[in-house]
Amino acid sequence: MPLITLNNVDYGVGGPLLLNDVVLSIEPGERIALIGRNGAGKSTLMRLISGDIHPDDGEVRREGGVRIARLEQEVPHGADGDVWDVVAGGLGELGSWLAQYHHLSHAEQVDTDALAKVQQKIEDAQGWSLDQRVTETLQRLDLDGDAVFARLSGGMKRRVLLARSLVSAPDVLLLDEPTNHLDIEAIDWLEGFLKAWQGALVFVTHDRRFLRSLATRIVEIDRGQVTSWPGDWDNYLRRREERLNAEAQENARFDKLLAQEEVWIRQGIKARRTRDEGRVRRLKAMRSERSQRRDLTGNVKMDFAQSESSGKKVVEAKDVSFAYGERRLMTDLSTTIFRGDRIGLIGPNGSGKTTLLKLLLGEIKPDSGEVKLGSNLQVAYFDQYRATLREDWNALENVAEGREFVEVGGKSKHVIGYLQDFLFTPERARAPITRLSGGERNRLLLAKLFAQPSNLLVMDEPTNDLDVETLELLEELLGDYAGTLLLVSHDRDFLDNVVTSTLVMEGDGRVGEYVGGYTDWIRQRPVKSVPAGAAAKPAAAAAAPTPVAAPKKKLSYKDARELEQLPIRIEALETRVGELTAQMNDPAFYQRDAAAMTAHTELMTKTQAELDAAYDRWNELEG
Repeated sequence: MPLITLNNVDYGVGGPLLLNDVVLSIEPGERIALIGRNGAGKSTLMRLISGDIHPDDGEVRREGGVRIARLEQEVPHGADGDVWDVVAGGLGELGSWLAQYHHLSHAEQVDTDALAKVQQKIEDAQGWSLDQRVTETLQRLDLDGDAVFARLSGGMKRRVLLARSLVSAPDVLLLDEPTNHLDIEAIDWLEGFLKAWQGALVFVTHDRRFLRSLATRIVEIDRGQVTSWPGDWDNYLRRREERLNAEAQENARFDKLLAQEEVWIRQGIKARRTRDEGRVRRLKAMRSERSQRRDLTGNVKMDFAQSESSGKKVVEAKDVSFAYGERRLMTDLSTTIFRGDRIGLIGPNGSGKTTLLKLLLGEIKPDSGEVKLGSNLQVAYFDQYRATLREDWNALENVAEGREFVEVGGKSKHVIGYLQDFLFTPERARAPITRLSGGERNRLLLAKLFAQPSNLLVMDEPTNDLDVETLELLEELLGDYAGTLLLVSHDRDFLDNVVTSTLVMEGDGRVGEYVGGYTDWIRQRPVKSVPAGAAAKPAAAAAAPTPVAAPKKKLSYKDARELEQLPIRIEALETRVGELTAQMNDPAFYQRDAAAMTAHTELMTKTQAELDAAYDRWNELEG
């Protein structure tokens, strides 16, 4: 039985309907990828499914008791405090009570009256089992509940918001661009996590490898129509191409017939005397049908402003080292970048990729070593945070910068016409930039970037929020770029299709250099084993003079006996904790009465405390 069903749903925001006569069902356990151009209505469809907005017409039916959680594309307002607060917020008002209890009970000076009041609220709502669920969700996603949410990286914030979505144990999970701002390691983790997750999943993503790995069904939104394509991404692409070819042929046949009828109606006096009134009515119907047709949205047309060639040697780095305080980002890096190279930078968030870019561009000085820049360089920089876009200017002003024409591809173009190549209508081009979606902002930044003459293109996460068609066109354009490219990206397919070599932040100051893209690096990278230096420690220790050991304190008979028994006790406690956890994970557990669940939770807490104490005692006696 479907968990959620949409029957003949319409939704509009002025002009043609954004979603027209939608019929869709979501079954338990399936993983649906929503596909469509930027602005097609993917996020709107998710909001209709979740109940955040209501259709203009039609019905959204949710089975009784179905729980829905949605991970939004942007960090929601009001998501502050520590991680525990944000995750508990996924439980609504009860979550806020649990967060209050968490803070009051961990305060240095406990306000007993306030603690008793909030404890009573939780008990009245039978909410103690959910307190344990918050803790388990944090452990499951490897999150520190006491960390301050505002200080986390973009990737960690996404992980916290995912925990917030999961804590309510949803039957349907809605994810809007879940891979944005995640590094490759985090994306791999998320793929594995979602594959093992048992609920229904509906997600929007620009990451084609992530999509291929997860999707069991493709749902496409195109010109207001929603169509379902069972199977994987490659099957969808093949069948979509067949459908578009058939649609183009039918439209051509219709337009030819309409043109013939328009000639007939204008033939003059002779034709009007013998006019077939039925044919006239058919012509009027055809005119109406043609006026209502919504043609396929055009593709972005991208080209570069021409520039003189740079020197053959673009950047030369010799024995470059750099550190922030005691944290070493790179040690003795030597590399040479030549004209025409397309180099990808790979590494976890915070590993120093942007810092490496700035070192190679000469924006910051290395602690040691030398960076030499080639001659005649013209640099164009794509910033992942879009800081080069002025918020007080509209799209037209951001690209024109006082000019009326731009030189692109050897031709002069009016700025309005140039922006239309990037799918901005004249009205949209003059709209405040604050009204643009994430995808539109990225397209605008690309338009601004490509209007600048350059022979060294630096792109920091350019793929976020772009639809698949624009992404593929950007790949093709970068493949034809005559200059040199430095690219930071976590999109594995994009790296494979664009770059010719990679610089990889491998940790401990090591920067590896590999031929090819992401898949080539995976094949070439060294197998992870004992960290460098760890294997050398025993030999170094053997060579060093052996220090005189401090006399070891002898255990009493009682302590020695306790130490002997502790491993057995720890094993028994771990087994018991596992059994109690398994019982709480069973859906039948939450059908018990409140007293039984409270007793179980208290027993779980007590057993875990005994296990922690046993470990502490074992470490103490071993020492």
